[in-house]
Amino acid sequence: MTIRAVFMAVPFVLMGWIGVLTVVAFVSDGAPAYVVLFPSQILLENIPESSSILATSIASVTLTSDETGFARLLYRNGAWLVLPAGLPGCLPQPKAG
Repeated sequence: MTIRAVFMAVPFVLMGWIGVLTVVAFVSDGAPAYVVLFPSQILLENIPESSSILATSIASVTLTSDETGFARLLYRNGAWLVLPAGLPGCLPQPKAG
């Protein structure tokens, strides 16, 4: 595999990864929090009252809520891209010492 092939594959891998995360956020309530990338002004003005803001940056806001279907609610309130945050992933959890 050449360097050029790797550079050409990276954007597709990233798009696929973001796509999978988007679907997971939309269909599952398993994440303890959600990251909204590039939040719209409409969303920022309509953040659900049931949510708590965990972090903010120039390009994202991280929210949490116990409400069922919270990611879908964020989309209805104006979010463009919602990704799950705080999931353990595929790696085994470290053992407490």
